Amino acid sequence: MGDISCSNGINGYSSSNGNGHAQRKSCWYEEEIEENLRWCFALNSILHTGATQYQDIQLLDTKPFGKALVIDGKLQSAEIDEFIYHESLVHPALLHHVNPKSIFIMGGGEGSTARELLRHRTVEKVVMCDIDQEVVDFCKSYLVVNREAFRDPRLDLVINDARAELERREELYDVIIGDLADPIEGGPCYQLYTKSFYEFTIKPRLNEGGIFVTQAGPAGVFSHTEVFSCIYNTLRQVFKYVVPYSAHIPSYADIWGWIMASDSPIDLSSEELDLRMKQRIKGENRYLDGQTFTSASTLSKAVRKS
Repeated sequence: MGDISCSNGINGYSSSNGNGHAQRKSCWYEEEIEENLRWCFALNSILHTGATQYQDIQLLDTKPFGKALVIDGKLQSAEIDEFIYHESLVHPALLHHVNPKSIFIMGGGEGSTARELLRHRTVEKVVMCDIDQEVVDFCKSYLVVNREAFRDPRLDLVINDARAELERREELYDVIIGDLADPIEGGPCYQLYTKSFYEFTIKPRLNEGGIFVTQAGPAGVFSHTEVFSCIYNTLRQVFKYVVPYSAHIPSYADIWGWIMASDSPIDLSSEELDLRMKQRIKGENRYLDGQTFTSASTLSKAVRKS
């Protein structure tokens, strides 16, 4: 869980700077990454704090990472580096698809995933299904960078449980994206990472040549065993081709992972990826290009082994 502490005193919090001038009180955000390991950074201010029916939500103005969205005490995204996460989640799957027109997002309430999808010229419809109306409304109000995406006529915003919504719908999708919280046992998203969910809910909703991609939690040399390797091994039981990849996200204090899965090959060269980016995506990516993806999908020996 994330904690915010404000204090005066040692470590730069002193009430006087030695010249008799009072110094401002410092506030810090602290998050437990694992037992015996915490990550903290200084805050300029707390912009909003509240609770919805499903989760606690905070918007913080942090000194190192700009505005940061925190849900249930876990940092979800930070202004300065969210482009790494969202470009990595969205573009590899869409670029490996021949002609992606219809997309379904599970989660993604902040709107950044939809924003990246809607940069693709081929995309005709994006269904964004998030369970929490209040989080979506909050992000619409506060995250200026995504306002245009929320107003795009191609976006169909649905408030529902992603599993129930996919099972209810009859239409098929070219790409399905999992932008959900990690599958902690007993947690709200656990059932959306199981073999039966992938086999009986996701796979039947994909068009021929369709691709599923999901965020897959920390993917560091030590942290990949938490969920990344489990999600990979589960998807391998359901899909013919499974491609894991990862990138360092500074505000997460770790390497982060994503996994693509399909029954069609996922094997474009970096040159082909670059060409498709040029042809299909409006504007320049800040992080991802063909070479970056080739590097991202080359995992370290320790991670490959498990």
